[in-house]
Amino acid sequence: MKQIKKLVIATHNKGKLAEFQAMLKPYGVEAVCAVDLNLPEPDETGTTFAENAVLKAALAGQAASLPALADDSGLCVNALDGQPGLFSARWAGAEKDFTMAMGKINAMLEGGDDRSAYFTATLALSMPDGDCEIFEGVINGTLVWPPRGTNGHGYDPIFVPEGETRTFAEMSPEEKEKISHRAIAFKKFAVATFGS
Repeated sequence: MKQIKKLVIATHNKGKLAEFQAMLKPYGVEAVCAVDLNLPEPDETGTTFAENAVLKAALAGQAASLPALADDSGLCVNALDGQPGLFSARWAGAEKDFTMAMGKINAMLEGGDDRSAYFTATLALSMPDGDCEIFEGVINGTLVWPPRGTNGHGYDPIFVPEGETRTFAEMSPEEKEKISHRAIAFKKFAVATFGS
């Protein structure tokens, strides 16, 4: 077990930060954001979710001299050969316009029957000694149109997870945190790090 009392969340995304803070609360870990520490947002030059997560965690951890947890995640649409995938955030452009990005996906799927997709999340925990561990989570679902719900962030308003009738954006944060791709990866992290 690792003795972690303070952890840098290597993200500049407030939605992700809020999810991590809620998930870490039961473990008594103080989560500080990369933004609050004035850490730069690194270029995601990896070719996989894992490479990007490790890159972000290692840079934030070294800069802050603290353990750092980073996430790289995305929406993978089966009929689009896994796109936007690694480029999920970039599809929303510099303005982070996910309404536009969701519209783009819907337009590309029009006329087809396959609207299956999955969210994937890879967490990387980088320790000050350079040790790094990776944890992955995936949730399958279906894309709907038009977008529904006002909770969540990113592509949540068009994604209905398997076994549900609501989109992630129609669920409360607590409901989403129990089943999401990030929650699945986080559970693996928590067991490895805190023992539960």
